[in-house]
Amino acid sequence: MGDRVFGYNEGPFGTHAEFLSVSEDDAIAKAPDGVPFASAAAGTEGSHYALAFIRVAGTEAGQDVLVYGATGGIGSAAVQLLKSLDVTVTAVCDTANVELVKGLGADEVLDYTTGGFANHIGTHDAVFDAVGKSTFGQCKRLLKPGGAYLSSELGPWAQNLFLPLLTIGAGKKVKFPFPKHDQRMIESLAGLLASGAFTPVIDRHYPLDEIVDAYTYVETGRKVGNVVIDVVPG
Repeated sequence: MGDRVFGYNEGPFGTHAEFLSVSEDDAIAKAPDGVPFASAAAGTEGSHYALAFIRVAGTEAGQDVLVYGATGGIGSAAVQLLKSLDVTVTAVCDTANVELVKGLGADEVLDYTTGGFANHIGTHDAVFDAVGKSTFGQCKRLLKPGGAYLSSELGPWAQNLFLPLLTIGAGKKVKFPFPKHDQRMIESLAGLLASGAFTPVIDRHYPLDEIVDAYTYVETGRKVGNVVIDVVPG
């Protein structure tokens, strides 16, 4: 009673409300001291996908990973989480956000409007497409032998579900980052938030009674990082 907690809830579709009831052994943990609730809340959904990318790819210290779409909720978390593992990160974003992504710790930032990342032939252990706007066919040449391509989306004709089977034993593979969302995952994120290794990017705040405006903005595809709904008790 009285603990500051944060967590992640995924399951049956519902609605936004002031209160939510969850089990004590669900994907919740104590919020770290000094971390505001908005940052704790924003530090879950995108980052749990980023953790799935890292886990499924088998990413280790010393490797080189390209993150395509480094300004979204998943991509901005992936850059920071990869750097916490001592991974060399090449990040791809638009012109307006190059400095932001540099500030997240990326070793090299490429502007996708110039197409420069296409020249990174055979230099990456993994390519993380955090926005689902590429294909394995387009990115295969960027991978080292034994490298892996992962996308947050199913891809054309849901190919990212089938290519992992078709590329078993191949020199370059497709893997699909099915995320886990349990208490251990939230506790891991709490540790990263507490240490400062991960700070979620927050684009905008909306009050609960402007939830429609929040969705309208998110669906423009122009958000950077996360959008937070501030629920103020009556």
